[in-house]
Amino acid sequence: MEEAFESVTGVISVTSGYMGGKTRNPTYEQVSSGRTGHAEVVQVDFDPKRVSYEKLLDAFWRNIDPTQSDGQFCDHGSQYRSVIFYQDDEQKRLAEASRAKLVKSKPFKGAIVTDITQAGEFYPAEDYHQDYYKKNPVRYKFYKTGCGRAARLKELWG
Repeated sequence: MEEAFESVTGVISVTSGYMGGKTRNPTYEQVSSGRTGHAEVVQVDFDPKRVSYEKLLDAFWRNIDPTQSDGQFCDHGSQYRSVIFYQDDEQKRLAEASRAKLVKSKPFKGAIVTDITQAGEFYPAEDYHQDYYKKNPVRYKFYKTGCGRAARLKELWG
């Protein structure tokens, strides 16, 4: 998701991390075990004068499979769940409206299962996770194609 959001004009920074669990300062190994309750997330810092929250929501939807519960693509477990963590009532309203729009338009065969949840404490991931797609372009490209991510996104969104 770093790559997806960093390509949006008005995004200042994107930080990989963890949110939504019970363990303080979790490590990747703890989160990837599925036992902490955290989801792997990105924190997006943006300039609202240059990009709207709605545009960020659109970037989110078009880079996930909102019909896949308990995972994304070939990654399975609650740590890979599809979730939008909102910061305030306005973000909650806009996120719920964007999900409702998808539900109403029914662009997919399956139900939309993405959660919309109040943000908790964000824990930045370890340095080696930051900008992974830039640091490991070959492995990242293999993941996108080999894991079925690129094909599934094309199937869902055209």
